[in-house]
Amino acid sequence: MTASVFLTGLGTGLSLILAIGAQNAFVLRQGLKREHVFVVCLICALSDAALVTLGVAGFGTVARVMPWLDPAFRYGGAAFLMLYAFRSLQAALKPHAGLKAAPAAPASLRATMLTALALTFLNPHVYLDTVILLGSISTRFPASKPAFAAGAMTASALFFFSLGYGARLLGPLFARPSAWRVLDFIIALIMGSIAVKLLIGD
Repeated sequence: MTASVFLTGLGTGLSLILAIGAQNAFVLRQGLKREHVFVVCLICALSDAALVTLGVAGFGTVARVMPWLDPAFRYGGAAFLMLYAFRSLQAALKPHAGLKAAPAAPASLRATMLTALALTFLNPHVYLDTVILLGSISTRFPASKPAFAAGAMTASALFFFSLGYGARLLGPLFARPSAWRVLDFIIALIMGSIAVKLLIGD
């Protein structure tokens, strides 16, 4: 029973995290640039683990009875995502943005960590998936919640580290400035669209 619950958590976690979002786009970008990849993947995986733990422990109930949490995360997250989208759009419009064409000094570890944390904790969709949705599903396994949570946490770790370190396989493609600019433009669209959805309540 415990093994099957673990696999259920693993499958559910993967199904929720596979969609391209702000957090995933950032991990992909860092993987392509090979900047602080391990730290970024670790932060994302540990953050998801903490949120899954809160959800399984029943924090989702608290969120539902505190309605002010939703607009706070909604508008704060939208503002941050719009700013990130603007910065990505600026990068996409630069004439030299390839991995080899622009070997600029990497962002500091502190700045990278803060960005990873912000993209995680300022995104209300993260709370919906990890805290509320996974927390609700875990109630189906009252005697095996730890196994379910472990499966979901494993899914996050596998995904983020695979995305971060697997991105380097695309290095030859993104050595071309045009490919890098296209990626930045796509990231800007992703961030902007998520921000708009947050603002209109979709």
